[in-house]
Amino acid sequence: MVNKKRIAILGSTGSIGQQALAVIGQRQEAFTAEALTAQDNTTLLIAQAIAFRPNVVVIGNEAKYNEVADALQPYDVKVFAGAEAISEVAAWSTVDITLSALVGFAGLHPTLCALRANKPVALANKETLVAAGELVIETATTHHTPLLPVDSEHSAIFQCLAGEQSEIEKLYLTASGGPFLHTPAAQLATVTKYEALHHPKWTMGAKITIDSATMMNKGLEVIEAHWLFGLPPDRIEVLVHPQSIVHSMVQFTDGAVKAQLGAADMRLPILYALSYPQRLPLDVARIDFAQAGALTFLPPDRSKFPCLELAYEALRQGGNIPCAMNAANETAVEDFLHDRIRFTDIPRLVEKAMQQTPFIAKPSLADLQETDKRIRKVNENRQKSYSHPSNY
Repeated sequence: MVNKKRIAILGSTGSIGQQALAVIGQRQEAFTAEALTAQDNTTLLIAQAIAFRPNVVVIGNEAKYNEVADALQPYDVKVFAGAEAISEVAAWSTVDITLSALVGFAGLHPTLCALRANKPVALANKETLVAAGELVIETATTHHTPLLPVDSEHSAIFQCLAGEQSEIEKLYLTASGGPFLHTPAAQLATVTKYEALHHPKWTMGAKITIDSATMMNKGLEVIEAHWLFGLPPDRIEVLVHPQSIVHSMVQFTDGAVKAQLGAADMRLPILYALSYPQRLPLDVARIDFAQAGALTFLPPDRSKFPCLELAYEALRQGGNIPCAMNAANETAVEDFLHDRIRFTDIPRLVEKAMQQTPFIAKPSLADLQETDKRIRKVNENRQKSYSHPSNY
């Protein structure tokens, strides 16, 4: 009998975290939840802990420690609180693999801690590689620690490369096109957050769903692919594929192209990362190719979705500019979700932040943290200057 892999799920109450627990629930002979963390959602974290009985849970919001500790006292589950505790459990001695499903820049430090402790990281937090790709890859390489992609597109490329010793000519990242694929550009200034959160194919958290609507999500994935697979931006191409059946493709130097296909279900790439190099059975929908119909691929409209081009530009500039872009996008998306700005203000604010950020060619972790902090401070000051989107 193969020993169970003990999984630390950073961000267990988010969309990826919940689906990871669903995978663990299906494959209890292969996995166990060793550690669960959440920032604020105490109700769900407590329910998850009671259901899966992890060794330890962490609530990021220290003010909610007593609520979690009191609820879990009868269940022999260790309870900690705070950001530092999240980083500590990412590298916990009893953890076999850490799933980083935190949202945003907050995922960087725990990921680095896990890699330094030789804990393989299943990475669902794309902002970590966007903001600090060189640092993260150097850390993984130095400590000989696997970094396993969970994003469906990067998992697809990773699967296409299994067993290959050939040079990659080009990567194709597929995009659903989001909820506004067919919306005229002139109407985007008036779309609501409810419309933007209505994704046609995927069920995801609010931040990533808005990123999909602006196509920043695909831009972040271009940067992520650069660091994971070592290709320059001109060899990473985005294609709009509304059917979301082909999750990405790899073109080799002989002209052959390999694609990975599957249902639009994040449990598939989660399971592949957790079980790698094995494949385990999973109860998810299978593709009925006789009923699938045509598979179409279109170039993205970069004038309509300028966030995609901004991400390419950030990657070309390098240094701390992707970090600035990421922080500006995170804060702009938050403002949009709180009805402070319009949908079309998101790329404008991101571009402005990139232009105003002092360039650092090879930033340290401290440099990246300062860049992130600076952008967020600018956002805080901006919020004080308006009270309604119409005044902005």
